[in-house]
Amino acid sequence: MTLFREDDIEELFCRSSGPGGQHVNKVSTAVTLRHIPTGLTVTASDTRSQARNRSLARARLAEKLAAAHEAEKRTRLADASRARRQRAKRSRSTKAKLVAGKRRRAETKSLRGKVRD
Repeated sequence: MTLFREDDIEELFCRSSGPGGQHVNKVSTAVTLRHIPTGLTVTASDTRSQARNRSLARARLAEKLAAAHEAEKRTRLADASRARRQRAKRSRSTKAKLVAGKRRRAETKSLRGKVRD
């Protein structure tokens, strides 16, 4: 299963570098794929074969898109959870504990004042 449509991909072929001798110097074996909707870009120039690099680039693009999709999903879930916590009302006992803590803090601060005779 692919996460992208063929129409959404822009392919660019250029000369590779590294090992491969005269072949990589004369033939455009490096493949760069760009996913137009997201702007994600991957490049493969691992082998001397353009076809092999093309399949490697597609696999890398699919991985990258899946990772981006998962990250977006996690962000959405975290936002929903945060909103749910913010909407939740505090129970009566929790409110009482908060108020008691504030009173204790106020008493502590009032003791910091100047000592009077």
